Amino acid sequence: MKSGDLDSQRFVLDVQAAADLRAKLKQNPQAGLKEAAQQFEGMLLQMMLKSMRDATPQDGLFDSDQSRFYTSILDQQLAQNLSANGKLGFARLIEQQLGRGMNAATLPTSETPGAASLDSSLESLQQALLSRQAAKAAASAATVAGAALGTDGAASAVGGSNDSREFARRVWPYAKAAADAVGVPAQFVVAHAALESAWGKSEIRAADGSPSYNLFGVKAGRSWQGATADVPTTEYVNGVAETTREKFRVYGSYAEAFQDYANLLRGSARFAGVLGQQDGARFASALQASGYATDPQYGDKLARVINSPTLRQGVSG
Repeated sequence: MKSGDLDSQRFVLDVQAAADLRAKLKQNPQAGLKEAAQQFEGMLLQMMLKSMRDATPQDGLFDSDQSRFYTSILDQQLAQNLSANGKLGFARLIEQQLGRGMNAATLPTSETPGAASLDSSLESLQQALLSRQAAKAAASAATVAGAALGTDGAASAVGGSNDSREFARRVWPYAKAAADAVGVPAQFVVAHAALESAWGKSEIRAADGSPSYNLFGVKAGRSWQGATADVPTTEYVNGVAETTREKFRVYGSYAEAFQDYANLLRGSARFAGVLGQQDGARFASALQASGYATDPQYGDKLARVINSPTLRQGVSG
């Protein structure tokens, strides 16, 4: 079997691929280095495809965050398959770069004097590559499961027309009060709640299944004296998605939740750029710049919801 055959036959979210690459790096360093280079080429191709997708309008009648998510999985698979073919040439250049300082023609084995330095280099390489691959695979797999169950806020943030109207109708009075306190249009607040809770379908729940009314993903923090809910969430560390467990605030009602949201934005200097914003894109960008969320695409996602026909239908219906 050629080194690329394994990757080309695997689903992109198969976490076992990471373990196989680790084994190959130990058993056959040269082949492992070659496969690692293919993995990096796949990452580059995926970035290129993502940039192309981002530059293409995706606000059509049949577009949603769910459809965009599954398209991204298709793009990852396509990038993996293209890289496995070995016809683009990027992997060869990457392999040469990664193998700089090693004699490719006479790679030492674990019994030769040069083994220690080679093993150290390969260990550093595999740890960097595998940790990124494992984190991305785990986060993507969690999002797949969430989307299938209708529980992932980001995957279904665009929602459906009926969902949006019902959600907007339910939260509008509270969103209006919070928006007046913050000095922004009420639809911005509805959009923010919709993004964080997938139009209310992914509202954080306590251990006993009772509602938290926390539609904004506000974490408990040390100053919070009320009830909390300990739930899994996705955080981004150096741009890489990781699944962790965090404590989130539990409120007694939506009115309390929206009031706390307004108090949060007004009570911290880091949210000063958010207050009074009348432009949706700037409101979203200011929230991301304030550190409200770790997702590097958070501002873009929120701006899409604010400018989506779904929100307009929801707040007008």
